[in-house]
Amino acid sequence: MSIRASLDTPVTPDVDELVGEWLTVPDIAEALDTDVVRVRQLLKDGSLVCVRRGDRSVISVPAAFLLDGAVVTKVPGLLTLLRDAGYDENESLRWIFTPDDSLPGTPMQALLENRHTEVRRRAQSLAF
Repeated sequence: MSIRASLDTPVTPDVDELVGEWLTVPDIAEALDTDVVRVRQLLKDGSLVCVRRGDRSVISVPAAFLLDGAVVTKVPGLLTLLRDAGYDENESLRWIFTPDDSLPGTPMQALLENRHTEVRRRAQSLAF
């Protein structure tokens, strides 16, 4: 999938609700203390995933992907695994933010709690 297709993907209502808090490109640039060109590069290289939201179709990224002025360490690798499994933007976000009783919590919560090994295993198994 090209970066253009990624930047044009509208969010589905279920994903919008699952994610909850979103950031725009300028918000991300401010949080990362960088410029919007660098944020767009992060989107282009797959370190972050975005969807279009709202009446104005604003490019948006889950706020949970950023912590303490940086991209959460294991998020780029997880996004790569999900892309390799054939997941699009909405499917990836749905998987990352859907509660899983066997984890427990969501894969995103597990990443934030440094339980990334199990999340990675589960993402790798999606391709089979």
